[in-house]
Amino acid sequence: MAAADNAARIQGPAARVSPAPAGGFDLNVPVAVIGAGACGLVAALAAREAGAEVVVLERDAVPRGSTALSSGMIPAAGSKAQAAAGVADDPARFAADIMAKNGGRADRGIVALLAERSGPTVDWLTERWAVPLSLVTGFRYPGHSALRMHAPPGRTGAELVAALLAAAEAAQIPVVTSATVTTLFADDDGRVRGLAIARPDGRVETLGCAALVLACNGYGGNPGMVARHIPQMAGAMYFGHAGNRGDALAWGQALGAAAADLSGHQGHGSVAHPHGILITWALMSEGGIQVNRDGRRFANEHRGYSEAAADVLAQPGGIAWCILDARLHRLGMEFEDYRNAVAAGAVLSAPDIPALAGLTGLPADALGETLAACAAMAAGRATDPFGRDFTTRPPLAPPWHAVRVTGALFHTQGGLVVDRQGRVLRPDGTALPNLFAGGGAARGVSGPEAAGYLSGNGLLSAVVLGRVCGEAAAACARARAF
Repeated sequence: MAAADNAARIQGPAARVSPAPAGGFDLNVPVAVIGAGACGLVAALAAREAGAEVVVLERDAVPRGSTALSSGMIPAAGSKAQAAAGVADDPARFAADIMAKNGGRADRGIVALLAERSGPTVDWLTERWAVPLSLVTGFRYPGHSALRMHAPPGRTGAELVAALLAAAEAAQIPVVTSATVTTLFADDDGRVRGLAIARPDGRVETLGCAALVLACNGYGGNPGMVARHIPQMAGAMYFGHAGNRGDALAWGQALGAAAADLSGHQGHGSVAHPHGILITWALMSEGGIQVNRDGRRFANEHRGYSEAAADVLAQPGGIAWCILDARLHRLGMEFEDYRNAVAAGAVLSAPDIPALAGLTGLPADALGETLAACAAMAAGRATDPFGRDFTTRPPLAPPWHAVRVTGALFHTQGGLVVDRQGRVLRPDGTALPNLFAGGGAARGVSGPEAAGYLSGNGLLSAVVLGRVCGEAAAACARARAF
């Protein structure tokens, strides 16, 4: 079936696949990248370093994407920052942690690839491109057996994007903004010849390419696709970029590509409501609790923030309260997002339980009973019915802090199936001639469920697979002419 005919079968976004224009393209470039988030910018840097001319196309006027909404933390094993801090870690251990979290339901080859190249990629970003990443010490996210989060100073994704944009500028990589790719032009065998770009003034430009990298994330911003593939998150707050409409998935499938784990996603159970500010899950990992409007805990807060989204959304009104103490409040102040939440009035503070109940509207008796039960579990006098071990962290103590939160969908984890070169694969395992995908456009390493998401899996795939795609796309472009 011709690519154009396949495209007609894809429902959802307006992405199209058509035959190449008879008159050729307005401009040609060896490597084109769609999306200027972490995946796209890293892919462009890798392709440029490999000697290819590259153009990045971004629909927004200012590149941000879902990366800018994240905490900017990239997990990596075997980095120089880990070695300097005396942290014992290696790719095999990292890969085992990823597979343990997803229950063995991800592609082991891709998991191994990302783990193997994670440390060298973080080192490459810091040393070659001056991206200010350092090892986050003091706490470990659930599921990680070593300290391996690397983040910019303020621990925000906006900082990460800004640093990557600065690197792209230094490498003289054109990042064309306000450029919405609407159509891929391809042959019947799936070879991409170029693309069409819609500009704000109504102009349509065409760009030919020898290789194409899809770095435009998943379909979290497409309510219909979310309802179809992740019904439990239908109607949930979407904390990703609205432009993530599933274009990469539609283009890939129209070209005959395979897709997998489309129900996989990263949720988050701690977004300040109604402020819409991310509250780091480190506060739960380090001893905080969540209660519903009845003042009762409802889940094990140490399971992970992704699966916590559904837990929170299942509570009355889809609302929970994060309960913290002074120690955790100080930890939170290390994160720019938390400082923003404080400035916005989202973090309430009280000297005792009655005052906290008055501020939050929670029933004082039930809240007091919950906190007393937590103290007993921390002292080893009781066990948690949800399976959390409270003895590994200091007991909570006044003064108290609380944040009203809801659950949210951050990004989808399923996508196009790729190999260890980032090449997009057909259902029979053969590769499409010159199409590559990374980040949320590709199948992730979390498997088909939210519970399979290990902290940082999204940026791990974006950054490491982005580099892999950039290198492979440059090699592909060298091997063929327009």
